[in-house]
Amino acid sequence: MFEINQINDYKTLHQMLDALLDGEEDIVSHLANASALLNEFMTDVNWVGFYTMKNAHLQLGPFQGKPACVTIPVGKGVCGTAVSERKTMRIEDVNAFPGHITCDAASQSEIVVPIIINGDVFGVLDIDAPIKNRFDSEDQAGLETFVKVLEKHIIRLV
Repeated sequence: MFEINQINDYKTLHQMLDALLDGEEDIVSHLANASALLNEFMTDVNWVGFYTMKNAHLQLGPFQGKPACVTIPVGKGVCGTAVSERKTMRIEDVNAFPGHITCDAASQSEIVVPIIINGDVFGVLDIDAPIKNRFDSEDQAGLETFVKVLEKHIIRLV
């Protein structure tokens, strides 16, 4: 097993996530450990967590950070837009995003990656940062692969 302080690139992060989730049988535990792992790996972020689909809206799941919005309608805010468009949303300035839902006024940029299981949106990975333009194309690619590793473990449990 890797030590958190040994993680210095996304490839190592992906390997650590895969090892961490291997053999575990609980989705909430998967999401909790995944958010904790990302929170330790990433710098300059103030919220890392998951929302899952429940009754046709996003419901707050495991996270690291300040208290957050509990329910997000599909199509609303960055998370809801990621669900409705079924694509990653990388937002340089959340204050310029039409309809942004402010859960923490300190958040300035955001990246949201949909989690797709058996063709349906299961939920999203949501990461906020207290600085503008925090997330680049390398972060996007790394986080999309992180979600693919997570999906591989979740799909066995649904």
